Amino acid sequence: MGNTVGRERVVRMSVEQPLWRALTGYRLLTLVYAIGLFGSSYEVYERPWVGVAYFAVLTVWTLATLPQVSGARRCTKRFLTADLTVAVAGIVLSPVAGHERAVTGGSTLPSIWTAGAVLAWALKGGWRWAAGASLLVGVANVVQRGDITRGLIHSVLLVCIASIAIGYVVEVARASERTLARALEIEAATRERERLARDIHDSVLQVLAMVQRRGTALGGEAAELGRMAGEQEVALRTLVAGGLVPTSRASEDTEGGAVVRTVLEPEEPDEGAGPSDLRPLLAGHAGGRITFSEPGAPVPMKPAAARELAAAVSAALDNVRRHAGDDASAWILVEDEPDAVIVTVRDDGPGIPEGRLAQAEGEGRLGVALSIRGRLRDIGGTAELISIPGQGTEVELRVPKT
Repeated sequence: MGNTVGRERVVRMSVEQPLWRALTGYRLLTLVYAIGLFGSSYEVYERPWVGVAYFAVLTVWTLATLPQVSGARRCTKRFLTADLTVAVAGIVLSPVAGHERAVTGGSTLPSIWTAGAVLAWALKGGWRWAAGASLLVGVANVVQRGDITRGLIHSVLLVCIASIAIGYVVEVARASERTLARALEIEAATRERERLARDIHDSVLQVLAMVQRRGTALGGEAAELGRMAGEQEVALRTLVAGGLVPTSRASEDTEGGAVVRTVLEPEEPDEGAGPSDLRPLLAGHAGGRITFSEPGAPVPMKPAAARELAAAVSAALDNVRRHAGDDASAWILVEDEPDAVIVTVRDDGPGIPEGRLAQAEGEGRLGVALSIRGRLRDIGGTAELISIPGQGTEVELRVPKT
């Protein structure tokens, strides 16, 4: 058996990441807007040097902290506090610069740049953090103007409602990411369990069933060994049918978005070797009571699909030996159609009584349910079973060429 290499795929999903990118752009644009607004009213300031000094600090701060607002992971609470302090300082310094309109209802020095600081709190901590930051900005505006006006109330409420709404949306998005991460993880664990169940069915369970039959036929001490093998077969089938999804530690709600870790099936070393011919994988089944019919030309398939299809054929032949007996004859027919590869396995056994497949699946005998249909489903194919009591059974395996 060749060496296999396990792989782990990490899928990072973050609905809020586009909002962080938008915030970065907003801070840059509003910085330019605030500087332009200050420049257009430069003559009316009594102490314009205060505004020049503030905007020098604001420009350096905005550009230097761009990495901090690129995502939730780097946007720490310490940074948010300093960022809001810069915004509040600009509001308080507006009347110091000597612009009378800053007191009577005009724009403050940072202007709408202040809203970016509040929105950062909303993206990081949700609507509660946003409400607190908005309240602090509102208090700073009241202190700066010395009065509560209709225009002031309108501006503060606008920033407050917008930031709270965005914070709430972020919280809902994070909850959705956690739910989706858990669902994807459960699906991955289920598929891995089904893969292991197929492998167990194709190897261990078949051996145990053979030991049980041979031990019963030989009698004596071998019969006891066969009985024990039968008990272990039933216990193992029950475990495979019930399945235990392992406790997961992979669904992480990191600050950068939910992280889903899914364990992939082992890689085979020949995946990059090009298409494989299906015929050699099936030719080994030919024997005294098994007839193998193949096209004269190669039947190219993806290596993984060819292996899964060959394993499904083996499982079908195991069912023939198990249910039709060692004296039953079987036929394997390979057809290379333009749009699909079709493999038909037919036997001349007694057939399967109606409802027997559903009963077997309920008892934990998953040969058809998992080892055959499960394999074909994983490679995009289908498995159809036709059985008439007294006239044998036919299994048609179809794999599309896509």
